[in-house]
Amino acid sequence: MFSWVVRRAVAAGLVPRMSDTEREALEAGSVFIEGDLFAGRPDFDRLLREAWPRLTDEEQAFLDGPVETVCAMVDDWALQRTRRPSDEVMDFLRREGFFGLVIPREFGGKQFSSLAVSAVLGKLASRSGALNTLVLLPNSVGPAELLALYGTEQQKAQYLPRLARGEEMPCFALTEPEAGSDAAAMLSRGTVFRGADEEPQIRLDFEKRYITLAPIATLIGLAVKLEDPDDLLGQGPDVGITCVLVPANAPGVEIGRHHDPLGVPFPNGPIRGRGVVVSAQQIIGGPAYAGRGWAMLMEALSSGRGISLPGISTAGVKLIARAVGAYAAVRQQFGVPIGRFEGIEEPLARLAGWAYLTEAARVFTCGAVDRGHKPAVVSAILKLHATELLRRAVVDGMDVMGGAAICRGPRNLIAGGHAGAPINITVEGANILTRTLIVYGQGAIRCHPYAQAEIRALEAGDGRRLVSCLLGHGLFFLRNLLRATVLGLFRGLLAGNPGGPLERYYQRLAWASARFAVVSDLAMVTNGSRLKLRGKLSGRFADWLSHLYLASCVLRRFEAEGRRAEDLPLARQALEWSFAEMQRAREGLTRHLDVPGLGWLRGPFGLVSRLNSFGAGPSDEDGASCARVLLAPSAQRDRLTSGVYTPQEPEQQLARVERALRLVTEAGPILERIRQASRKGVLEKAPPESLLEAALGAGVVGPGEEALVREAVAARRDVIEVDSFSPEEYFPPVSAEAETAVLVR
Repeated sequence: MFSWVVRRAVAAGLVPRMSDTEREALEAGSVFIEGDLFAGRPDFDRLLREAWPRLTDEEQAFLDGPVETVCAMVDDWALQRTRRPSDEVMDFLRREGFFGLVIPREFGGKQFSSLAVSAVLGKLASRSGALNTLVLLPNSVGPAELLALYGTEQQKAQYLPRLARGEEMPCFALTEPEAGSDAAAMLSRGTVFRGADEEPQIRLDFEKRYITLAPIATLIGLAVKLEDPDDLLGQGPDVGITCVLVPANAPGVEIGRHHDPLGVPFPNGPIRGRGVVVSAQQIIGGPAYAGRGWAMLMEALSSGRGISLPGISTAGVKLIARAVGAYAAVRQQFGVPIGRFEGIEEPLARLAGWAYLTEAARVFTCGAVDRGHKPAVVSAILKLHATELLRRAVVDGMDVMGGAAICRGPRNLIAGGHAGAPINITVEGANILTRTLIVYGQGAIRCHPYAQAEIRALEAGDGRRLVSCLLGHGLFFLRNLLRATVLGLFRGLLAGNPGGPLERYYQRLAWASARFAVVSDLAMVTNGSRLKLRGKLSGRFADWLSHLYLASCVLRRFEAEGRRAEDLPLARQALEWSFAEMQRAREGLTRHLDVPGLGWLRGPFGLVSRLNSFGAGPSDEDGASCARVLLAPSAQRDRLTSGVYTPQEPEQQLARVERALRLVTEAGPILERIRQASRKGVLEKAPPESLLEAALGAGVVGPGEEALVREAVAARRDVIEVDSFSPEEYFPPVSAEAETAVLVR
């Protein structure tokens, strides 16, 4: 009987079979609070017990000292023209230990927390994307992290101190022309053979592209499919994906050419190798780790996706919110700051809400990693949505700033983010793949209380265990169906919660989570193994699960920061946006999820879904409050946008904008007094800025006030200027040799 159950499950395609690479990816990392959300029963006590991390004194001093200093040393516009940092900057990065942030102290590194690494990369990125990339790669999934996690003692002693000091510049070569997300399609090969000294050697043939830092790398981390025809390593002829350390100057390595990623001037290029020979001891972790490369990479990425790119993107969102809000307060049309128009208020509110949300998710997720979790699904959620929100923030910022955001030059605070945002979206797992395959595909197997056990029972042919899992799964579904129905009838009011100003959001989150669990199980049962091919459905599930997590992060932040009353509009803005996104995913699934025999219920269920909605989006009142946070100097504005580099030099555009915002804010009451005098007939009817002399003569303003207004007017006019270039500047000289080279290609 039990064997019959196994055969029927296989024939029906109820449980997916997986390749080795899929299994290694799915089993990487650990489950965090998303497991409770996926199961339909969020544990709010656990959520609020999770620590809210803080930087150590040493980490904060590094941010306030060396990071600030190197940001001041870099002129991003000049770097875009020269396309390489100065020797002075590179020497400073080496001397201050920027390349060893994640390397253990015993090997000369700083061994900073994930929260600190994320903060450092974010502040660097808020100054220059190119500067940030130089520091990011050595502190990401490159050889340093893999060596620290898996390297032999000899490898650690040989390479980690040199990497920490910047004496070795690393890169990691994974992507190929025919193999991006599909690692199984990798064509790069390593063949084990016996060398002249009778020790195992590896002959490497590879072609890689899109490799960050490749043009300046001295040490290559290389992923290849390893073959061992004579079984010298004792793992059979087909060893599998393996990570190998290759000196960039090894004979047969072709390196040094540059790609041009959207004009952002960071080193990136192809690497090729033909007949490159290295010792088998160059396998990261030694020969014992041959064939474990893919598992190593997936394990590292399971936490790494939640650190670097989310840190960069969060800082980018906060920088745009700060700069665009200030610009909207300074820039006038029809005699009124544009930030007072509701059409501008709307994107400003989004920017403020996203700044609050992304910081909440960044800090909470880094805290989980620093406590030893490797939250693969959560890290993918954060990478996906932080980078997407940066892209959307850039678009909103450009819409508000108009021509000032379009004309490139040292005064433009937005164009660099517009160019760089797609790069963040593409790397470490392109967002389309992350959304349609990783977040829900991995989540469905790792987070579901029965799915992984069912797969293992099926693969083992254990019918008894499979029946037990299926029965448990059925009871689990019925309990969630009852819970979701009851919570839906009362819009979550019966759900337990910790109370407080956001009580209703906890209740709605419990309701949305229970409903997600029910619909997810319906999809898994009715689609079985075909679900992983239905990217539109899995993408909607990914959106729903993602916003369950992001809303949880917002709730945790609000509690951790002491339930600040002034932050309530920001928290509600972020939460209502997430619930509206959950509702959008829910309605899409209601329209398109096929349940055999129940198709006729789509209409009624769709109507119920719309009438009994999770949320319709933020209110205009909260939006107005959020926008006002960005439109005037305040401690709250500084907290909301903390962690970005704010230059002090008056010739820097962000410093200009900040100064103008302060002056315009201070001059506002004075100008209003002049307007009132004009309305009462004390002064003629004219724009108040043109009445300063008359107002001074009439005693409406004092000499100091008149000077302040004039200073504010000058600062405002300076800020709204855009860059222009002479023909000599705009058309830089090009050598005859360079023109010939372009024509030849």
